[in-house]
Amino acid sequence: MLLKRSRPKATWKYWFKPWQQIDWLLLFLTIGLSLFGGLMIMSTELTQPVSDWWAHWLVAGIGVLIALFLARTQYENLIQWHWVTYALTNISLIGVMIIGTTANGAQRWITIGGFNVQPSEFAKIGIIITLAAILHKRTASTLESVFRALGITAIPWALIFLQPDLATSLVFGAVVLGMLYWANANPGWLILMISPIISAILFSISWPLSAPIVSFHEISFGLLGLIWVVAMGILGWQTLPWRRFALSGIGASALNFLGGELGVFAWNHILRDYQKDRLTVFLKPGYDILGVGYHQHQSRIAIGAGEVWGWGLFKGPMTQLNFVPEQHTDFIFSAVGEEFGFVGCLVVLFVFCLICFRLLRIAQTAKDNFGSLLAIGVLSMIVFQLIINVGMTVGLAPVAGIPLPWMSYGRSAMLTNFIGLGLVESVANFRQRQKYY
Repeated sequence: MLLKRSRPKATWKYWFKPWQQIDWLLLFLTIGLSLFGGLMIMSTELTQPVSDWWAHWLVAGIGVLIALFLARTQYENLIQWHWVTYALTNISLIGVMIIGTTANGAQRWITIGGFNVQPSEFAKIGIIITLAAILHKRTASTLESVFRALGITAIPWALIFLQPDLATSLVFGAVVLGMLYWANANPGWLILMISPIISAILFSISWPLSAPIVSFHEISFGLLGLIWVVAMGILGWQTLPWRRFALSGIGASALNFLGGELGVFAWNHILRDYQKDRLTVFLKPGYDILGVGYHQHQSRIAIGAGEVWGWGLFKGPMTQLNFVPEQHTDFIFSAVGEEFGFVGCLVVLFVFCLICFRLLRIAQTAKDNFGSLLAIGVLSMIVFQLIINVGMTVGLAPVAGIPLPWMSYGRSAMLTNFIGLGLVESVANFRQRQKYY
C-alpha cells in the first residue's frame, strides 16, 4: 500500500522565511514616514489642482517591493559587479548632459516614458556600492587607499557638479567622509580634507578685527583664518607621514592658505550678489523677505505658528494658503511644524533617530566589512540630508534643495532611499544568526 506524502503545511513563518532576519522595525519606520509624508503632501495641495500625494504613496509602495526583493538577495554578489555599477552610474550622468531635460536652470533629468528620472539620485547608491567594495578589499588606513577612493568618487561627483546639482554633490561628500571614517581612515586626514573649504569661509571673516589683514595687493585674510591655517599645519605635522623637516605641516598650512585665498577671490570676483545672498541669508533673519529670503522667512513663520501642538491636520493657515514655496518637496517639514507643532516635529525627529540607530546597529553586526560599509554609506546619506533639510527649514542652514528622506515628494529620491534600505536589510538578513545557550 502506497503512503501519500503529506505536504508541509504553509504557515506564516513559511511565507516570511526569506526575510526572517531583516530589521522589521527599520522597515516599518520608513513605511510610516512615507505614509505620513503623503498625508502632509495632501495637506499642502488641498487648494491646488494637483494631487501628488497618491503618486508619493504609489512610488513608496514600489520602493517597498524593491527593498523586500533586495533584502532576500545576497548583497555579497554586488562585490563582483561593483565596476559595472560604477560604469553605469557614470554613463547615466553623461547621458544627462547629452539628452537631459532642463528645468529651473539645471539639466538633471532624463525623460523616460513621460516621467523625469534623476540619475544623480541613483548615483548615490552607485558610489556607496563602489566604495564599499573597494574599501572592503583594502581599508582606508593608508593614504594610498584614501586617495584611491577620492579619485574614484571624483568622476561622478564632477559630472553631478556640472549639471549643476550642488545639493547632491554635497551628499556625495558626506557619504565619502562617513565611509572613509568607518574604514579606519585617520580622523585627522578627514579634517584636512575639508579644511580648505573651512579656510575659504574663515578668510572672509574679519572678526574680531574691524578689517581683514592685508599682506600683498589682493591677498588678505582674517585673524580666524590665520589661526585655522596654523592649527591645520600642526594637525598635518602630527597625522601625515611626511614629518621630516615639518614638510607635512608646511604642506597642510599652504593648502589651507591657498584654499582661503581662492575663497576670498571667488567671493569678491566670481560669485554674483544673488549667489552670495543665497549662501548667507540664513545668517540674516528678516533680510530681503520678498526676494532671496522669502522661502526661509515663510518657513520659519509657519513652524513658529504651530507652537506646541499645532493647528491640526489640514488646518494650518500658512500651509493651506500656500505661503511657503515648494512646501510639498524641500519644505515639507514646515507643514509638519505648523499643523502638528513642536511635539509633531519632535516625533518625526525621534523616528529619524530610531532609523539612524537601526542602520548603525546593522553596520556594527554585519558579518563582513562590505556589508558594514554599505550600511554606513546609507546612514551617512540619510543623516546629512536630514540635518541640512531640517536646518534650512528652521533657518539654520542655507537653502540647498535637499529633500527630507521618505517625506518630501520626489520619485527618484524616494526610490533611491528604498533601494538603500533594501541593501541594508540584505545585510541584516544575511548576517550570522546569534545563538543563545
